[in-house]
Amino acid sequence: MNEEANAAGWDAIDQEMTRLYGDQEPKHYGTLLPYALGGQDPLDGISAYKADEPAPHWHFVTYGFTELYDKESDNPDDSGYGFELTFRLAREEGEEEPPAWALNLLQNMGRYVFNSGNIFRSGDYLDANGPICLGADTLLTALAFVEDPELPAIDTPNGQVQFVQMVGITRDELEAMQTWNTLGVLSACLEHMPRYITDLSRASHLGIPAISEAVQKGMREEGSNTGFLYVDQLAWEPGKKGWFSKTPSTLKLGAKQAGIIGKLLQGRILKGKDLTLVGPEIRVVFEAGEKPECEAGEDEIRFTLDEVTAGEFSRKLLPKESIIEVSALPGIAIQIVQTQIKDNEGNVVEVIG
Repeated sequence: MNEEANAAGWDAIDQEMTRLYGDQEPKHYGTLLPYALGGQDPLDGISAYKADEPAPHWHFVTYGFTELYDKESDNPDDSGYGFELTFRLAREEGEEEPPAWALNLLQNMGRYVFNSGNIFRSGDYLDANGPICLGADTLLTALAFVEDPELPAIDTPNGQVQFVQMVGITRDELEAMQTWNTLGVLSACLEHMPRYITDLSRASHLGIPAISEAVQKGMREEGSNTGFLYVDQLAWEPGKKGWFSKTPSTLKLGAKQAGIIGKLLQGRILKGKDLTLVGPEIRVVFEAGEKPECEAGEDEIRFTLDEVTAGEFSRKLLPKESIIEVSALPGIAIQIVQTQIKDNEGNVVEVIG
């Protein structure tokens, strides 16, 4: 069968890019050996277009999260995973080739999706635990995801395709998205980040008073949209009772995420919303209620918090090694342990706590 003759999904993406860029020939980077046959790159290809408005930038689009050729999945509504990624990166004067790191980053997103089955939607965020461009002197250490402002969803013979744009963000912007919501923060930043162009050299937008005030207002009035948080360092040790002593049941948290969990509890419990922490082996659920209590199951720990107890959690959960006791929950301790941030080679590059 001739794949070229059955590239309906690929052609549909090309048509959208032609609508934006006319007869511009993009820089295209294909994959020689398919991922399914042992190749290193999961995406079939990435195209990069030169855009000049509202500022010079590269506009990347992926080919491979959707069904580019024949329809193979049983889902008639969506093509493959239902989305392709785009990325807008500030372009230097005279730059004729897009930076290789951006292509690698997009392929890494492909590996993440193909290996985990998790997909990206508008409103999602991802902590990169380091510069999004390895080795770069940049404050951008995380990614947010939003609908590409120029590429609405399209219908193809293989199902619908959405274009989800990656946006480089700083650590404090990520925290603001967690404690309020991603799209609210991005919208507040849009005037200073038109079309959500990623610029490695920029400072945090939260240093701009109008943006900081908008974010604080959103947190205060709406609370947090983050109902689930994936936590690498999350463990539970049941208490032990002996003849002469007893040890409390202990919830262990990594220092890196302890602070944000405290803020999330404030933004969720005070609005009557639950917060679920998902770790490698257990889930911890915090829910609003009138009587503080803790119920421990085999793989799920459930805390009920009133407003006063949620406030105490929020004040005491700080990014430093410590053991915390909460007055309304006798027999329960929270241990904050150090977090080690490692590079791709396993070297510790930062210690938190």
